[in-house]
Amino acid sequence: MDFAVLPDSPAASAVTEPLTRGPGVQVIRHTSGRPWIVGRWADRELTLVSAGARRLAVLGRSTVDPERTARALADARTMGQLDDLARSLPGCFHLTVSFDGWTRAQGSVSTARQIFFTDVRGVTVAADGPRRLAELVHPGADRALSVDPELLALRLLTPSPPWPLSLRPVWSQVSALGVGHRLELGPDGSARTVRWWRPPEPEASPEEAAERIRAALLACVATRAGSTLSADLSGGLDSTSLCFLADAVGADLVTHHWKPADRANDDTEWARRAAGHLPSARHHFAATQDSPTWYEGAHVDAGQEEGPLPWARNRAHMARLLASVAADGSGCHLLGVGGDELFGVLPTALWSLVRRHPLGSLSTIHRFRVLNRWSLASTVRGLADSASYAAWLRGTADRLTDPAPGPADALLTWGWEPRLPPWTTPDAVDAVRGLLRNAAEQERPRPHHRDRAQHQTLDIVVQTGSGVRQLDAALGDSGVACEAPYLDDRVVEAALSVRVEDRLVSGDFKPMLRRAVRGIVPDEILARRSKGEFSAEAFQGMRRNRANLLDLCEDLRLSHLGLVDPDALRTALLSPKPQSRQLVPYENTLACESWLRSVAEPAPGAASLAGETS
Repeated sequence: MDFAVLPDSPAASAVTEPLTRGPGVQVIRHTSGRPWIVGRWADRELTLVSAGARRLAVLGRSTVDPERTARALADARTMGQLDDLARSLPGCFHLTVSFDGWTRAQGSVSTARQIFFTDVRGVTVAADGPRRLAELVHPGADRALSVDPELLALRLLTPSPPWPLSLRPVWSQVSALGVGHRLELGPDGSARTVRWWRPPEPEASPEEAAERIRAALLACVATRAGSTLSADLSGGLDSTSLCFLADAVGADLVTHHWKPADRANDDTEWARRAAGHLPSARHHFAATQDSPTWYEGAHVDAGQEEGPLPWARNRAHMARLLASVAADGSGCHLLGVGGDELFGVLPTALWSLVRRHPLGSLSTIHRFRVLNRWSLASTVRGLADSASYAAWLRGTADRLTDPAPGPADALLTWGWEPRLPPWTTPDAVDAVRGLLRNAAEQERPRPHHRDRAQHQTLDIVVQTGSGVRQLDAALGDSGVACEAPYLDDRVVEAALSVRVEDRLVSGDFKPMLRRAVRGIVPDEILARRSKGEFSAEAFQGMRRNRANLLDLCEDLRLSHLGLVDPDALRTALLSPKPQSRQLVPYENTLACESWLRSVAEPAPGAASLAGETS
């Protein structure tokens, strides 16, 4: 699916023609007769509701009550009064409305569905992806000329750019909607963004929160269950729970499990136990030798439109998996990502806990410090820290090239400490530092929530949602959509309503998720206390693909833009790494290089960070 949204404006006719080129393009019109939604989608991916001259479209996977929706559309005096309707729909989708000459467009809170927009000759055009918008802004230009080198440099950060910079597309002159915002297009072609959603306060009782989570998960999985549905069955709690939820809503289920490389990883044992409780599903267990390795194909053009794929290391693995489930008739594959982010414990939970229960939190803090081997000094310093989000963001600019925090450091600040890899050029470091400082000092962004745990949870959910969106686009040719129900708005809201103390139950792994799915997932499966670890896959992938990765250094596109020193990258690839976390900085660099090759080698005249042209 790909589409653009146009305002109900006479001026929009000037930008419509390029959007309608190519086979299979469909057009839905405003009641004025002007084009409203232009693109490609399957019939099952669109629900259209009309009420007089007003129209509402849901693109994606949801369950829409046409009569209720038509009443809400007819009764609304403003587009803002449709917020309650948007908050009631399960699933993952885009929503757009044609309303008395105005147009509304929005994606999902997690950005698994996102809206991008740009100004084309005074008319704002929106779309579900940025590339088509970049082509409207730069018609006939080499695509490499549309890439902003500074924003591409930002994508080299490990683990990822901090919010709000993480939302910026790498295409110049294209913007993305902020979290919880909608885009409103006026009859004159102008645009404004309006915040329509905020995270809930974490105040629900355990019983209430568990019921909300359970109901949201069942409803959201059901939106995907209309035909054959496939799902990961890793053996872990998150993906395994989705399999049982899919079975509970009557899906024709196909599961897939890759056996881990490390024999000490007991995921396969638990996956087989779960499969035994799902007799109506079809189960596939693939041997390690049949699985593509990590980093395989990282030297091949990604063929992906939006930008560097965050999970590029696993792209070949996912392509093989989707080909397998497609042969079984699946059109939608469920991923368990989002479960760790919503139901696991982030270190910042302790920062929140000590402010909620100053004395009662001490034993929990001590337990976490001992288990994680944090130093007492870093723990106390982190708990006492009261810096604003803007101040923290400003500080990250000063620490870009510092050594990464170690295992003994308690990370209780607003987010993970981003670092640039040692092969980044000085010009790239200066560019990223300037972007961070400008965001902190000029934009002065507020966090998603005043509570650090709430903010960081939602921030990681958004990063994960972006990864799912880009993975789905990258592998769209498979005919199987990648979906992550944990990232659906209703599930995110329910999970964020959990009190911090109910996340930190001693001896209980993901207590709120386990409580929510009890009775759906067998107690035997919920009793698991181990968790798989995948260092073996990382080292194996690097060892087997090192030669191809070294070949990239001979003609590095990132070097052409002045972002990466190829000799420094080559030296790093040849240096031994005793810990798998030391391999993480390669991932974003390889993703950027692979994507840049798919865009095209920078043409003569393309700008570099040094202010030169290639």
